[in-house]
Amino acid sequence: MAISRADLDQHGLIIGVSPERFRAVAMPLLFDHLNAQCEGTIAVNRQARIVWINDKYAEKVGISDPRSVLGKEIEEVLPASRLREVVESGQPSMLDLMAFGSEHFVVTRIPLRDEDGTLVGALGFVLFDRARHLKPLMAKFNVLQSQLVATQHELAKARRARYTIAGFIGSSPAASEVKRQARRAAQLDATVLLRGETGTGKELLAQGIHNLSPRANGPFVAVNVAAIPETLVEAELFGTAPGAFTGADRKARIGKFEVANGGTLFLDEIGDLPLALQAKLLRVLQEQEVEPLGSNQVKPLNVRVIAATHIDLEAKVAAGQFRDDLYYRLNVLALHVPPLRQRREDIAMLIEHLLDDIANRSGQAPMELSADALTLLAEQPWSGNVRELRNLLERAQLAGEGAELDAARIGTLLDASGKLAAPARVQPPPAPQPGSTEPLAESLARSERAALQAALRACQGNRRQAAVQLGISRASLYNKLQQHGLSER
Repeated sequence: MAISRADLDQHGLIIGVSPERFRAVAMPLLFDHLNAQCEGTIAVNRQARIVWINDKYAEKVGISDPRSVLGKEIEEVLPASRLREVVESGQPSMLDLMAFGSEHFVVTRIPLRDEDGTLVGALGFVLFDRARHLKPLMAKFNVLQSQLVATQHELAKARRARYTIAGFIGSSPAASEVKRQARRAAQLDATVLLRGETGTGKELLAQGIHNLSPRANGPFVAVNVAAIPETLVEAELFGTAPGAFTGADRKARIGKFEVANGGTLFLDEIGDLPLALQAKLLRVLQEQEVEPLGSNQVKPLNVRVIAATHIDLEAKVAAGQFRDDLYYRLNVLALHVPPLRQRREDIAMLIEHLLDDIANRSGQAPMELSADALTLLAEQPWSGNVRELRNLLERAQLAGEGAELDAARIGTLLDASGKLAAPARVQPPPAPQPGSTEPLAESLARSERAALQAALRACQGNRRQAAVQLGISRASLYNKLQQHGLSER
């Protein structure tokens, strides 16, 4: 059948031409058009090495001689390029944003195949320079990117430890010793166990240890184990897989261990951790990896754990309520944070610091304490330690009239809270009169008290050593000291 000139266009394409003939003629035209209209074109071979780059692309990325980059791996010239992925997968990437320096290019990437369909490389086009043809979309992208950066910044601030070891106020021998031990612990990347009564400043020291350690630039994540419902502790610490249990999120939820990755996780009130989860915590500490609830994947971690407790862990171990292997794993570096009554000489310095801080937070002028008020406060037992002292000073600031707090006003607040001016002590039973017979219970109590006092003197007040010398557990020693009124001495 003859074909008239009307059946041909200016490029010689025959109307109704075969697909093969169409591709042979149209593809070079398509490439020439894209190469002319786009802001840059580059091609790589099967090994993702550059085989061709046009002059516009080379000029755009600061290459003076296009031939100088031939044979180089694509990432060496364009670090954010994903042409290697196209070569390896054989799948195109039709529209993407590629960063180069401070700019973003809208690019498309397609695989290159020979006549037999064999993958031989990939071709990349920069469709728009600075995405100027997509201004509405890029405006939204820039807004979202700014919001993301701001959110990440706020999260980083929220996970940053605020306090230093110097923030543990006090210059008494007890305060100086615990700060010395904390500074030493900061340089040793081992698990730390902080022991002490509630309100003594254990979390402050934990933050100080983190801030002085090589992990200072990482996150500091604090978790109060006692404040989490028992049914949620595992999910909170270790995370969950999507739909791990009824009512769980459809998306995965990372746990506090993963949040603290690269930094420090502070586990407060570790003695309240359910027994069933203690084995899992032990494995995380030993293996530095976590398996989220409902997941079969194990995720590697790099987390330092600082634990704290105010209870007698040895007694819980003896009672079978705390695993002994976890106890030994936590008790690598143990710091005893002294109660306020064991460092009364620090109270005046603490009061001055607390009054200034309270004034700054409340916006009111700082109050002054009279000498008799300071004396009265120094005589209190402070069972709640620094936290209780701060609470009393805050109430005094709110109820205060005038710049000075005297003993009378402080006494009113103490009476309102039911505190006594001095701690009550158990008095030893009186010695028997000559010629009289002492009841066996009183004789045993007197002998036991004397033995406790002798052991403490011999060990210079070190209760652990005293318990060893007496052949009893530390828990038993604490109980007996309490019974005989010796626990606060």
